[in-house]
Amino acid sequence: MKKISIIFVFFLSLVQVQAQAVKQPKIVVGIVIDQMCYDYLYRFQHLYTTGGFNRLMTKGTNCRNVQYNYVPTFTAPGHASIYTGTTPSNHGIVANDWYVRETKKTVTSVSNLNYSAVGGTALSTGAAPLNLRTYTITDQLKMASPKSKVISMSIKDRSAILPGGHLSDGTYWYDVNSGDFITSTFYKKELPTWVQRFNEKFDPSKDLHIWKLLLPESTYQLADQSNYEVVLTGKTSATFPYDFQDMIAKGAIANSMFTISPQANELLTDFAITALEQENLGQDQFTDFLCISYSTPDIAGHSFGPYSREMEDMYARLDRELQRLFSSLETRYGKEGFVLFLTADHAVVPVPQMLIEKKLPGGYFFMDNHLQVLRDDFIMKYNADLLEFEINQNIYLNLARIDSLKLDVQEVAEFAATELRKWPEVKTVLTRQELMSGAAQTDYWGEMLHNGFDLQRSGELIFLLQPGYLSKEHDEPKAHQGTSHGSAFNYDTHVPLLWYGKGIEAGQQIYSPIEITDIAPTLIHILNLQRSGSMIGQPILPILEK
Repeated sequence: MKKISIIFVFFLSLVQVQAQAVKQPKIVVGIVIDQMCYDYLYRFQHLYTTGGFNRLMTKGTNCRNVQYNYVPTFTAPGHASIYTGTTPSNHGIVANDWYVRETKKTVTSVSNLNYSAVGGTALSTGAAPLNLRTYTITDQLKMASPKSKVISMSIKDRSAILPGGHLSDGTYWYDVNSGDFITSTFYKKELPTWVQRFNEKFDPSKDLHIWKLLLPESTYQLADQSNYEVVLTGKTSATFPYDFQDMIAKGAIANSMFTISPQANELLTDFAITALEQENLGQDQFTDFLCISYSTPDIAGHSFGPYSREMEDMYARLDRELQRLFSSLETRYGKEGFVLFLTADHAVVPVPQMLIEKKLPGGYFFMDNHLQVLRDDFIMKYNADLLEFEINQNIYLNLARIDSLKLDVQEVAEFAATELRKWPEVKTVLTRQELMSGAAQTDYWGEMLHNGFDLQRSGELIFLLQPGYLSKEHDEPKAHQGTSHGSAFNYDTHVPLLWYGKGIEAGQQIYSPIEITDIAPTLIHILNLQRSGSMIGQPILPILEK
């Protein structure tokens, strides 16, 4: 009898362990859309199918109050923060590029001269995630479950490398030199056969087709032509259609034109579906992770702005690509076989020239003019130019010259801050000392700057512009076209977050405040993992408590 009881207890324990294991999905799919405003879910909804964005909104959970909690709101820090659950002050990715004092050069978020490109041409360069100072949710999964696979992909290198983390089984990005997907010797010595074969199927110089409206013209709400949009090479106006082959014949570069075309979203979706098949993702008891970042909305968005017909059509087409991807996932795994989240790395400011002409707050801040004023201020005060470099609204002082003149760095920084505050386009200026001491955290904007500050990589001063203002190098006609992002304001920080799949409540809408750093901590509990590295975010409880 005792023996039977022991067997029964053992059997019950085994069932419980198996039941716990079943709770984890076969695969997690993370989708980041580069430059997606929150309101695109609703403003362009009349263009969407039932199976793309609307599938997630009606059959998944919609987090409607998600914000970035730091500046600058750029691509690299956005992807790093989503996947680490912490801010640039901890993960170190303070921008897409930053200044290195020792070399007096800028580096990219993923540049590393110790690694070479695998694939591409002689001009293609290697890259690695080694500037990332902590590890990602994907790294944590690989450490806990070495047989789990992580595959990451994007058009941009940084958008593939940072989500995939340090332990990725395959990280791939589009190489504009060759027109192929490549990787780096950090990950592999050669491209997998399936990637090589995939690359053979598409040549932008031959296969890039015309971009015309997907739907009847009466369906679109925004005007086609605008003085605020960039006119692409080979075109005489920013209007449909975009005959890329004709534009290439007139001097446009095929591989570059491909990245701004909706066809890049199509190819990336093809690549993702091929990876699911060729890497056998989600086919065993070990949960896999697929990271996909759609870069083209950002590349096009910089040229056309958020209130353009081009972006309307871009999102109508992206919706169909998502529908195709979601259908593939459900066919392979069933809705209960995977968990998917979709968010954005940042949003975007309306084109400032449009704001000016509509008499809305906003405008331009021409950096070269203002930096010359600051240099003159330094010369007047100290008889020396003490400005070394500016990038991302970070001011780097010439520390060697300050030392040689036996000046106090903090006193010079405070003087510079006082001068910057005289400029009407500037909202806030904080010195390194204020950011280090915690004095910056006394208001909302200071907290945002503090969360984006890194002692080694940031400047002696960081400043924010007023709402609606955009920094440009210098004033010229083209400077008044197109737009960008990077600010602490809602047009850059408010992004969508949708969840779908196993255990995700259908039709749930969450209005409570959520920070972008809360995504990875939520995944920690879905995957039953240890919180990773310097994670500071908190799990989104309504996602987990069903």
